[in-house]
Amino acid sequence: MIPSITEAAAQIAAKKLSPVELTEACLKRTEKLDPVLHAFIRLDAAGARAQAKAAEARIMANGPRGPLDGIPFAHKDIYGTKGIPTTAHSKVLQDFVPTEDATTVKKLADSGIVMLGKLATHEFAFGGPSFDLPWPPARNPWNPDHFPAGSSSGTGAAVAAGMILGGTGSDTGGSIRGPAALCGITGIKPTYGLCSRAGVLPLAQSLDHTGPMAWTVEDCAILLQAMAGHDPADPGSANRPVPDFRAQIGRGVKGLRIGLVADWHETQNPVSPATKAGMLAALDFYRKEGAIVSEVTLPRMEEYGAAGWIILLAEAYAVHEHWMQRDPMMYGELLRNRLILASLISGADVMQAQRKRRALVDATRAATANVDILLTASAPGEAPRIDSVPAWLFLEKPNYTIPFNITGWPAITLCTGFGEGGLPVAMQLVAKPFEEPQLFGAAHAYEAAHGWRAKRPALAG
Repeated sequence: MIPSITEAAAQIAAKKLSPVELTEACLKRTEKLDPVLHAFIRLDAAGARAQAKAAEARIMANGPRGPLDGIPFAHKDIYGTKGIPTTAHSKVLQDFVPTEDATTVKKLADSGIVMLGKLATHEFAFGGPSFDLPWPPARNPWNPDHFPAGSSSGTGAAVAAGMILGGTGSDTGGSIRGPAALCGITGIKPTYGLCSRAGVLPLAQSLDHTGPMAWTVEDCAILLQAMAGHDPADPGSANRPVPDFRAQIGRGVKGLRIGLVADWHETQNPVSPATKAGMLAALDFYRKEGAIVSEVTLPRMEEYGAAGWIILLAEAYAVHEHWMQRDPMMYGELLRNRLILASLISGADVMQAQRKRRALVDATRAATANVDILLTASAPGEAPRIDSVPAWLFLEKPNYTIPFNITGWPAITLCTGFGEGGLPVAMQLVAKPFEEPQLFGAAHAYEAAHGWRAKRPALAG
Protein backbone atom coordinates (compact mmCIF):
# COMPACT_ATOMS: atom_id res chain seq x y z
CA MET A 1 0.00 0.00 0.00
CA ILE A 2 1.34 3.41 -0.97
CA PRO A 3 1.43 5.62 2.14
CA SER A 4 0.32 9.22 2.33
CA ILE A 5 2.84 11.82 3.50
CA THR A 6 1.11 11.87 6.89
CA GLU A 7 1.38 8.08 7.24
CA ALA A 8 4.96 7.90 5.96
CA ALA A 9 6.09 10.74 8.22
CA ALA A 10 4.74 8.97 11.31
CA GLN A 11 6.45 5.72 10.33
CA ILE A 12 9.74 7.48 9.56
CA ALA A 13 9.65 9.35 12.88
CA ALA A 14 9.05 6.05 14.68
CA LYS A 15 11.94 4.52 12.69
CA LYS A 16 9.60 1.91 11.26
CA LEU A 17 10.12 3.11 7.68
CA SER A 18 13.39 3.99 6.01
CA PRO A 19 13.56 6.95 3.60
CA VAL A 20 15.90 4.81 1.52
CA GLU A 21 13.34 1.98 1.28
CA LEU A 22 10.53 4.41 0.54
CA THR A 23 12.55 6.17 -2.16
CA GLU A 24 13.54 2.87 -3.75
CA ALA A 25 9.89 1.81 -3.83
CA CYS A 26 8.93 5.07 -5.56
CA LEU A 27 11.79 4.76 -8.06
CA LYS A 28 10.80 1.17 -8.82
CA ARG A 29 7.19 2.21 -9.37
CA THR A 30 8.30 5.11 -11.58
CA GLU A 31 10.54 2.89 -13.70
CA LYS A 32 7.59 0.53 -14.20
CA LEU A 33 4.81 3.04 -14.85
CA ASP A 34 6.40 6.10 -16.40
CA PRO A 35 6.93 4.52 -19.85
CA VAL A 36 3.11 4.48 -19.99
CA LEU A 37 2.24 7.67 -18.07
CA HIS A 38 5.08 10.02 -19.12
CA ALA A 39 4.72 11.93 -15.85
CA PHE A 40 8.44 12.68 -15.60
CA ILE A 41 10.49 14.77 -17.99
CA ARG A 42 13.64 13.96 -16.04
CA LEU A 43 14.17 11.31 -13.36
CA ASP A 44 17.20 11.91 -11.11
CA ALA A 45 17.49 8.49 -9.49
CA ALA A 46 21.11 8.97 -8.38
CA GLY A 47 20.35 12.32 -6.76
CA ALA A 48 17.26 10.91 -5.05
CA ARG A 49 19.18 7.96 -3.63
CA ALA A 50 21.87 10.27 -2.27
CA GLN A 51 19.28 12.54 -0.64
CA ALA A 52 17.44 9.54 0.83
CA LYS A 53 20.64 8.19 2.38
CA ALA A 54 21.43 11.61 3.83
CA ALA A 55 17.90 11.88 5.24
CA GLU A 56 18.13 8.44 6.81
CA ALA A 57 21.47 9.24 8.47
CA ARG A 58 20.12 12.58 9.70
CA ILE A 59 16.97 11.00 11.12
CA MET A 60 18.83 8.15 12.80
CA ALA A 61 21.16 10.64 14.47
CA ASN A 62 18.81 13.47 15.46
CA GLY A 63 15.28 12.59 14.42
CA PRO A 64 13.44 14.12 11.45
CA ARG A 65 13.53 17.82 10.67
CA GLY A 66 9.75 17.66 10.30
CA PRO A 67 7.03 15.67 8.56
CA LEU A 68 8.62 16.05 5.11
CA ASP A 69 12.05 14.70 6.00
CA GLY A 70 12.78 11.73 3.72
CA ILE A 71 9.55 12.05 1.67
CA PRO A 72 9.83 11.31 -2.10
CA PHE A 73 8.77 14.36 -4.08
CA ALA A 74 9.12 16.00 -7.50
CA HIS A 75 8.72 19.43 -9.07
CA LYS A 76 6.69 20.62 -12.01
CA ASP A 77 9.21 21.53 -14.68
CA ILE A 78 8.60 25.26 -14.46
CA TYR A 79 10.13 25.36 -10.95
CA GLY A 80 13.75 26.44 -11.23
CA THR A 81 16.19 23.81 -9.95
CA LYS A 82 19.86 24.70 -9.59
CA GLY A 83 22.05 22.61 -11.87
CA ILE A 84 19.08 20.60 -13.20
CA PRO A 85 17.40 21.56 -16.50
CA THR A 86 14.11 23.45 -16.20
CA THR A 87 12.45 23.19 -19.59
CA ALA A 88 8.78 24.17 -19.23
CA HIS A 89 8.22 21.08 -21.42
CA SER A 90 9.33 23.19 -24.39
CA LYS A 91 11.99 23.15 -27.07
CA VAL A 92 12.47 26.85 -26.32
CA LEU A 93 14.13 26.04 -22.96
CA GLN A 94 15.29 22.50 -23.69
CA ASP A 95 18.85 23.30 -22.58
CA PHE A 96 18.12 25.85 -19.84
CA VAL A 97 19.85 25.06 -16.53
CA PRO A 98 19.11 27.51 -13.68
CA THR A 99 21.93 28.71 -11.48
CA GLU A 100 19.61 29.05 -8.47
CA ASP A 101 16.70 27.17 -6.97
CA ALA A 102 13.27 28.74 -6.92
CA THR A 103 12.41 29.97 -3.43
CA THR A 104 9.84 27.20 -2.88
CA VAL A 105 12.27 24.57 -4.18
CA LYS A 106 14.83 25.68 -1.62
CA LYS A 107 12.25 25.77 1.19
CA LEU A 108 11.11 22.24 0.40
CA ALA A 109 14.70 21.02 0.15
CA ASP A 110 15.38 22.54 3.57
CA SER A 111 12.42 20.56 4.92
CA GLY A 112 14.19 17.35 3.90
CA ILE A 113 12.21 16.17 0.88
CA VAL A 114 13.85 13.67 -1.48
CA MET A 115 13.62 15.13 -4.97
CA LEU A 116 13.11 12.44 -7.63
CA GLY A 117 13.10 14.76 -10.63
CA LYS A 118 11.12 17.13 -12.84
CA LEU A 119 7.54 16.56 -13.96
CA ALA A 120 5.69 17.02 -17.22
CA THR A 121 3.58 20.12 -17.77
CA HIS A 122 1.69 21.70 -20.60
CA GLU A 123 4.15 23.79 -22.60
CA PHE A 124 4.96 26.85 -20.47
CA ALA A 125 1.96 25.83 -18.33
CA PHE A 126 -0.48 26.72 -21.12
CA GLY A 127 -0.14 24.69 -24.31
CA GLY A 128 -1.44 21.15 -23.97
CA PRO A 129 -1.99 18.35 -24.40
CA SER A 130 0.59 18.69 -27.19
CA PHE A 131 2.11 15.85 -29.19
CA ASP A 132 4.77 17.85 -31.06
CA LEU A 133 7.07 18.71 -28.14
CA PRO A 134 10.41 17.16 -27.12
CA TRP A 135 8.57 15.02 -24.54
CA PRO A 136 5.14 13.37 -24.78
CA PRO A 137 2.21 14.62 -22.68
CA ALA A 138 1.48 12.98 -19.36
CA ARG A 139 -1.45 10.57 -19.21
CA ASN A 140 -4.13 9.77 -16.65
CA PRO A 141 -3.18 6.80 -14.43
CA TRP A 142 -6.82 5.73 -14.03
CA ASN A 143 -6.85 5.12 -17.79
CA PRO A 144 -3.83 6.15 -19.88
CA ASP A 145 -6.05 6.79 -22.90
CA HIS A 146 -7.54 9.70 -20.96
CA PHE A 147 -6.46 13.25 -20.15
CA PRO A 148 -4.91 14.10 -16.75
CA ALA A 149 -5.83 17.80 -17.24
CA GLY A 150 -3.22 20.49 -17.00
CA SER A 151 -1.07 22.23 -16.77
CA SER A 152 0.30 20.40 -13.69
CA SER A 153 -0.35 17.16 -15.54
CA GLY A 154 2.77 15.26 -14.55
CA THR A 155 2.28 16.06 -10.87
CA GLY A 156 -1.32 14.87 -10.95
CA ALA A 157 -0.39 11.62 -12.70
CA ALA A 158 2.68 10.90 -10.58
CA VAL A 159 0.92 11.48 -7.24
CA ALA A 160 -2.13 9.41 -8.22
CA ALA A 161 0.06 6.53 -9.41
CA GLY A 162 2.18 6.61 -6.26
CA MET A 163 5.45 7.48 -7.99
CA ILE A 164 5.82 10.35 -5.53
CA LEU A 165 4.00 11.25 -2.33
CA GLY A 166 3.66 14.92 -3.27
CA GLY A 167 4.68 17.48 -5.83
CA THR A 168 4.53 21.12 -6.82
CA GLY A 169 2.00 22.63 -9.17
CA SER A 170 1.14 26.07 -10.45
CA ASP A 171 -2.31 27.52 -11.04
CA THR A 172 -3.14 30.46 -13.29
CA GLY A 173 -6.63 29.41 -14.39
CA GLY A 174 -7.02 26.01 -12.73
CA SER A 175 -3.75 24.19 -13.37
CA ILE A 176 -3.52 22.65 -9.88
CA ARG A 177 -7.22 22.01 -9.38
CA GLY A 178 -7.89 20.55 -12.85
CA PRO A 179 -5.33 17.73 -12.60
CA ALA A 180 -6.32 17.13 -8.98
CA ALA A 181 -9.93 16.63 -10.13
CA LEU A 182 -9.25 14.38 -13.12
CA CYS A 183 -6.49 12.36 -11.42
CA GLY A 184 -8.42 11.88 -8.18
CA ILE A 185 -5.93 13.56 -5.84
CA THR A 186 -5.95 16.75 -3.73
CA GLY A 187 -4.55 20.09 -4.81
CA ILE A 188 -4.76 23.57 -3.36
CA LYS A 189 -4.34 26.93 -5.01
CA PRO A 190 -3.42 29.07 -2.01
CA THR A 191 -4.30 32.71 -1.53
CA TYR A 192 -2.50 34.93 -4.03
CA GLY A 193 0.86 35.89 -2.57
CA LEU A 194 0.98 33.20 0.11
CA CYS A 195 3.67 31.15 -1.68
CA SER A 196 6.58 32.71 -3.52
CA ARG A 197 6.79 32.50 -7.31
CA ALA A 198 10.40 33.69 -7.46
CA GLY A 199 12.37 31.33 -9.69
CA VAL A 200 9.21 29.78 -11.16
CA LEU A 201 8.69 30.43 -14.87
CA PRO A 202 5.72 32.81 -15.21
CA LEU A 203 2.57 32.47 -17.27
CA ALA A 204 0.54 35.49 -16.14
CA GLN A 205 1.96 37.27 -13.12
CA SER A 206 -1.26 38.74 -11.75
CA LEU A 207 -2.99 35.34 -11.84
CA ASP A 208 -0.11 32.91 -11.13
CA HIS A 209 -0.13 30.89 -7.90
CA THR A 210 2.26 28.20 -6.71
CA GLY A 211 1.03 25.39 -4.48
CA PRO A 212 1.16 21.71 -3.52
CA MET A 213 -0.52 18.57 -4.82
CA ALA A 214 -0.73 15.32 -2.84
CA TRP A 215 -2.91 12.33 -2.06
CA THR A 216 -4.75 13.78 0.94
CA VAL A 217 -5.92 17.07 2.38
CA GLU A 218 -3.59 16.83 5.37
CA ASP A 219 -0.66 16.07 3.06
CA CYS A 220 -1.35 19.32 1.20
CA ALA A 221 -1.48 21.22 4.49
CA ILE A 222 1.91 19.80 5.47
CA LEU A 223 3.40 20.77 2.12
CA LEU A 224 1.90 24.25 2.19
CA GLN A 225 3.42 24.77 5.64
CA ALA A 226 6.85 24.27 4.09
CA MET A 227 6.16 26.35 0.96
CA ALA A 228 4.39 29.42 2.39
CA GLY A 229 6.02 32.62 3.57
CA HIS A 230 6.99 36.13 2.52
CA ASP A 231 9.66 36.46 -0.14
CA PRO A 232 11.00 39.93 -1.09
CA ALA A 233 12.08 38.45 -4.42
CA ASP A 234 8.42 38.06 -5.45
CA PRO A 235 6.72 41.48 -5.79
CA GLY A 236 3.32 39.84 -5.26
CA SER A 237 4.35 38.10 -2.03
CA ALA A 238 2.19 38.73 1.03
CA ASN A 239 4.11 39.96 4.06
CA ARG A 240 2.19 38.33 6.90
CA PRO A 241 2.74 35.54 9.44
CA VAL A 242 2.26 31.95 8.26
CA PRO A 243 -0.46 30.21 10.28
CA ASP A 244 -0.63 26.57 11.33
CA PHE A 245 -2.43 25.09 8.33
CA ARG A 246 -3.44 21.96 10.27
CA ALA A 247 -4.92 23.90 13.17
CA GLN A 248 -8.54 23.16 12.24
CA ILE A 249 -8.09 19.61 10.96
CA GLY A 250 -10.17 17.29 13.13
CA ARG A 251 -12.30 20.03 14.68
CA GLY A 252 -15.41 19.26 12.65
CA VAL A 253 -17.65 21.65 10.73
CA LYS A 254 -20.45 22.46 13.19
CA GLY A 255 -21.60 26.02 12.58
CA LEU A 256 -19.55 26.40 9.40
CA ARG A 257 -21.47 28.42 6.81
CA ILE A 258 -21.22 26.76 3.38
CA GLY A 259 -22.48 28.45 0.23
CA LEU A 260 -23.44 26.28 -2.74
CA VAL A 261 -22.93 27.95 -6.12
CA ALA A 262 -25.68 25.81 -7.69
CA ASP A 263 -26.32 27.80 -10.86
CA TRP A 264 -22.78 27.27 -12.12
CA HIS A 265 -23.04 23.48 -12.35
CA GLU A 266 -26.81 23.26 -12.87
CA THR A 267 -27.25 25.56 -15.86
CA GLN A 268 -24.14 27.52 -16.85
CA ASN A 269 -21.91 24.47 -17.40
CA PRO A 270 -23.83 21.32 -16.37
CA VAL A 271 -21.75 18.59 -14.76
CA SER A 272 -21.81 14.83 -15.23
CA PRO A 273 -24.24 12.74 -13.13
CA ALA A 274 -21.41 11.36 -10.97
CA THR A 275 -19.96 14.82 -10.35
CA LYS A 276 -23.36 16.16 -9.32
CA ALA A 277 -24.05 13.14 -7.11
CA GLY A 278 -20.70 13.60 -5.34
CA MET A 279 -21.39 17.27 -4.64
CA LEU A 280 -24.91 16.57 -3.34
CA ALA A 281 -23.61 13.81 -1.08
CA ALA A 282 -20.96 16.19 0.26
CA LEU A 283 -23.63 18.76 1.06
CA ASP A 284 -25.69 16.11 2.86
CA PHE A 285 -22.62 15.18 4.90
CA TYR A 286 -21.93 18.76 5.88
CA ARG A 287 -25.55 19.34 6.92
CA LYS A 288 -25.54 16.21 9.09
CA GLU A 289 -22.31 17.38 10.72
CA GLY A 290 -23.89 20.68 11.72
CA ALA A 291 -22.79 23.01 8.93
CA ILE A 292 -25.25 25.63 7.68
CA VAL A 293 -25.77 25.25 3.93
CA SER A 294 -27.33 27.92 1.73
CA GLU A 295 -27.28 28.85 -1.94
CA VAL A 296 -25.09 31.71 -3.13
CA THR A 297 -25.43 33.57 -6.41
CA LEU A 298 -22.13 34.74 -7.85
CA PRO A 299 -21.55 36.60 -11.13
CA ARG A 300 -21.84 34.41 -14.20
CA MET A 301 -18.91 32.18 -15.00
CA GLU A 302 -18.58 33.79 -18.44
CA GLU A 303 -17.89 37.15 -16.78
CA TYR A 304 -14.97 35.79 -14.79
CA GLY A 305 -13.73 33.93 -17.86
CA ALA A 306 -13.94 36.93 -20.17
CA ALA A 307 -11.84 39.06 -17.85
CA GLY A 308 -9.53 36.24 -16.79
CA TRP A 309 -8.61 34.93 -20.21
CA ILE A 310 -7.97 38.40 -21.65
CA ILE A 311 -5.62 39.16 -18.76
CA LEU A 312 -3.97 35.74 -18.91
CA LEU A 313 -3.39 35.86 -22.67
CA ALA A 314 -2.05 39.42 -22.61
CA GLU A 315 0.31 38.77 -19.72
CA ALA A 316 1.46 35.49 -21.29
CA TYR A 317 2.27 37.25 -24.55
CA ALA A 318 4.31 39.82 -22.64
CA VAL A 319 6.45 36.93 -21.35
CA HIS A 320 6.84 35.26 -24.74
CA GLU A 321 6.93 38.15 -27.21
CA HIS A 322 10.71 38.14 -27.66
CA TRP A 323 10.78 34.40 -28.38
CA MET A 324 7.75 34.62 -30.67
CA GLN A 325 9.37 37.40 -32.66
CA ARG A 326 12.65 35.51 -32.88
CA ASP A 327 11.41 32.03 -33.83
CA PRO A 328 7.74 31.13 -33.29
CA MET A 329 8.28 27.67 -34.73
CA MET A 330 10.25 26.72 -31.61
CA TYR A 331 6.89 26.39 -29.87
CA GLY A 332 4.45 23.54 -30.25
CA GLU A 333 1.51 24.31 -32.52
CA LEU A 334 -1.03 24.60 -29.72
CA LEU A 335 0.85 27.17 -27.64
CA ARG A 336 2.04 29.02 -30.72
CA ASN A 337 -1.54 29.52 -31.91
CA ARG A 338 -2.65 30.68 -28.46
CA LEU A 339 0.18 33.21 -28.34
CA ILE A 340 -0.71 34.46 -31.84
CA LEU A 341 -4.23 35.07 -30.57
CA ALA A 342 -2.78 36.81 -27.52
CA SER A 343 -0.75 39.15 -29.73
CA LEU A 344 -4.02 40.59 -31.10
CA ILE A 345 -5.25 41.80 -27.69
CA SER A 346 -5.14 45.58 -27.40
CA GLY A 347 -4.22 47.76 -24.48
CA ALA A 348 -7.84 48.89 -24.30
CA ASP A 349 -8.93 45.23 -24.04
CA VAL A 350 -6.61 44.71 -21.09
CA MET A 351 -7.75 47.84 -19.29
CA GLN A 352 -11.41 46.87 -19.70
CA ALA A 353 -10.61 43.38 -18.39
CA GLN A 354 -8.83 44.84 -15.37
CA ARG A 355 -11.81 47.10 -14.63
CA LYS A 356 -14.09 44.08 -14.90
CA ARG A 357 -11.80 42.14 -12.59
CA ARG A 358 -12.09 44.76 -9.87
CA ALA A 359 -15.88 44.73 -10.20
CA LEU A 360 -15.96 40.93 -10.00
CA VAL A 361 -13.82 40.90 -6.86
CA ASP A 362 -16.20 43.37 -5.23
CA ALA A 363 -19.27 41.41 -6.33
CA THR A 364 -17.80 38.13 -5.09
CA ARG A 365 -17.00 39.65 -1.71
CA ALA A 366 -20.51 41.07 -1.37
CA ALA A 367 -22.22 37.82 -2.43
CA THR A 368 -20.26 35.79 0.13
CA ALA A 369 -20.65 38.11 3.11
CA ASN A 370 -22.71 35.54 5.03
CA VAL A 371 -20.76 32.36 4.22
CA ASP A 372 -17.36 30.98 5.19
CA ILE A 373 -16.80 28.39 2.45
CA LEU A 374 -18.06 28.07 -1.13
CA LEU A 375 -18.75 24.69 -2.71
CA THR A 376 -18.59 24.38 -6.50
CA ALA A 377 -17.57 21.91 -9.15
CA SER A 378 -13.89 21.69 -10.10
CA ALA A 379 -14.40 20.10 -13.51
CA PRO A 380 -17.52 19.29 -15.52
CA GLY A 381 -16.99 15.56 -15.24
CA GLU A 382 -14.70 12.61 -15.71
CA ALA A 383 -11.49 12.87 -17.75
CA PRO A 384 -12.03 12.89 -21.53
CA ARG A 385 -9.86 10.89 -23.91
CA ILE A 386 -6.54 12.61 -24.38
CA ASP A 387 -6.94 12.60 -28.16
CA SER A 388 -10.32 14.35 -28.03
CA VAL A 389 -9.50 17.50 -26.00
CA PRO A 390 -10.51 20.56 -28.06
CA ALA A 391 -7.66 22.99 -28.75
CA TRP A 392 -9.79 25.96 -27.63
CA LEU A 393 -11.71 24.29 -24.83
CA PHE A 394 -10.89 27.09 -22.40
CA LEU A 395 -12.77 29.51 -24.65
CA GLU A 396 -15.64 27.16 -25.55
CA LYS A 397 -17.11 26.52 -22.10
CA PRO A 398 -17.06 28.51 -18.85
CA ASN A 399 -14.51 27.42 -16.30
CA TYR A 400 -15.14 26.70 -12.59
CA THR A 401 -11.62 27.49 -11.47
CA ILE A 402 -10.49 30.78 -13.04
CA PRO A 403 -12.96 32.85 -10.96
CA PHE A 404 -10.73 32.27 -7.94
CA ASN A 405 -7.58 33.22 -9.83
CA ILE A 406 -9.41 36.47 -10.58
CA THR A 407 -10.16 37.00 -6.86
CA GLY A 408 -6.96 35.39 -5.58
CA TRP A 409 -8.94 33.38 -3.01
CA PRO A 410 -7.73 29.95 -1.80
CA ALA A 411 -9.43 26.96 -3.42
CA ILE A 412 -8.93 23.23 -2.92
CA THR A 413 -10.03 20.30 -5.07
CA LEU A 414 -10.64 16.84 -3.63
CA CYS A 415 -12.09 13.56 -4.81
CA THR A 416 -15.80 12.85 -4.26
CA GLY A 417 -15.99 9.42 -5.88
CA PHE A 418 -15.83 7.73 -9.25
CA GLY A 419 -17.97 7.96 -12.35
CA GLU A 420 -18.12 6.60 -15.86
CA GLY A 421 -15.28 4.23 -16.65
CA GLY A 422 -14.12 4.25 -13.03
CA LEU A 423 -12.66 7.73 -13.49
CA PRO A 424 -12.52 10.15 -10.53
CA VAL A 425 -14.88 13.06 -9.94
CA ALA A 426 -14.31 15.97 -7.58
CA MET A 427 -15.55 19.13 -5.91
CA GLN A 428 -13.96 22.50 -5.19
CA LEU A 429 -14.07 24.26 -1.83
CA VAL A 430 -13.18 27.96 -1.66
CA ALA A 431 -12.42 30.17 1.35
CA LYS A 432 -11.84 33.87 1.96
CA PRO A 433 -8.27 35.20 1.56
CA PHE A 434 -5.74 33.67 3.98
CA GLU A 435 -8.35 31.34 5.51
CA GLU A 436 -6.49 28.19 4.46
CA PRO A 437 -6.74 26.59 7.95
CA GLN A 438 -10.53 26.76 7.74
CA LEU A 439 -10.44 25.42 4.19
CA PHE A 440 -8.27 22.46 5.18
CA GLY A 441 -10.54 21.76 8.15
CA ALA A 442 -13.66 21.61 5.99
CA ALA A 443 -12.01 19.51 3.29
CA HIS A 444 -10.47 17.06 5.75
CA ALA A 445 -13.77 16.54 7.56
CA TYR A 446 -15.36 15.34 4.32
CA GLU A 447 -12.35 13.29 3.24
CA ALA A 448 -11.99 11.51 6.60
CA ALA A 449 -15.65 10.43 6.52
CA HIS A 450 -15.41 8.84 3.08
CA GLY A 451 -13.38 5.98 1.69
CA TRP A 452 -12.09 7.44 -1.54
CA ARG A 453 -8.45 7.57 -0.34
CA ALA A 454 -8.36 3.77 -0.05
CA LYS A 455 -8.56 3.34 -3.84
CA ARG A 456 -5.63 3.82 -6.20
CA PRO A 457 -5.46 3.37 -9.98
CA ALA A 458 -5.34 -0.32 -10.88
CA LEU A 459 -2.04 0.02 -12.73
CA ALA A 460 -0.45 1.36 -9.52
CA GLY A 461 -0.94 -2.07 -7.94
